[in-house]
Amino acid sequence: QVQLVESGGGLVQPGGSLRLSCEASGIIFITYAVDWYRQAPGEQRVLVARIFSAGRVDYADSVKGRFTVSRDNAKNTAYLQMNSLKPEDTAVYYCHVQHRGYDYWGQGTQVTVSS
Repeated sequence: QVQLVESGGGLVQPGGSLRLSCEASGIIFITYAVDWYRQAPGEQRVLVARIFSAGRVDYADSVKGRFTVSRDNAKNTAYLQMNSLKPEDTAVYYCHVQHRGYDYWGQGTQVTVSS
């Protein structure tokens, strides 16, 4: 059974930083790309960052230069380091993998950027 568990969200002031974690189980983690999505109230869920199994990374334009995605395959964990946070980064953040044609999501972690 595939499980993804996010952690690390919270309340932070504009300009601050947070690191999100996504721990996976039930898959051979090293072989999978891991995505980070976010969903703000009243909006669709959008892709923020992706890290491929070989380590290549992609980012949405809105977070380039501020967010860094990484992975530790020994810990079956992906990370999203978020710096220079802005109020518009406020959202629920989800990690995602696709396994055997199915989409698996974590439970989400709330990130709120506010003074």
